[in-house]
Amino acid sequence: MGAIRVHEFMSLDGVIDTPTWTADYGFDPRMGEAISALMAPCRGILLGRNTFAMFEQSWPTRTADDDPGAPFFNDTTKYVVSGTLASPAWRNTQVIGPYDAGRLRSLKDEVDGDLYTSGSSRLVRAMLADGLVDELHLFMYPLTRGAGPRLFADGTADAFALANCESYDNGVVYLTYRHQAR
Repeated sequence: MGAIRVHEFMSLDGVIDTPTWTADYGFDPRMGEAISALMAPCRGILLGRNTFAMFEQSWPTRTADDDPGAPFFNDTTKYVVSGTLASPAWRNTQVIGPYDAGRLRSLKDEVDGDLYTSGSSRLVRAMLADGLVDELHLFMYPLTRGAGPRLFADGTADAFALANCESYDNGVVYLTYRHQAR
């Protein structure tokens, strides 16, 4: 069975909205190495409808020369959780329907490797509430946003163990947590 590995850019106060605010900090090359390592065992990309729409606008035209992550995003099967998306144009995309925890548990068994999730805040919060997230990969930026969608919805209680911690010259801290069974 594969794992669901969630990657988020996050503020100190837990906001995970569209991370345009990360541009002020630059992108340390070691962050790219960490993201590449995170994606290496993944054989599927699991996204919510809104994040898929954002990715579909930018990734299909990128090549490895533009961004080393382009082959992963373009060649890997994308599984989109949506009850409204009908005809995605981005190749290698499968719409799996509205959120269904049982369907996502089955998908973890069907994919020969792990599933990578980025952004997709509503999907991630639902998966956290249902205990489906195996690893959290958080790039925490040294600012507070005050308002915006948080990683954990009110009332979500779970346990994770710190597996790795790195800091970068731009002030970002990369935290890896693994889900602990309760």
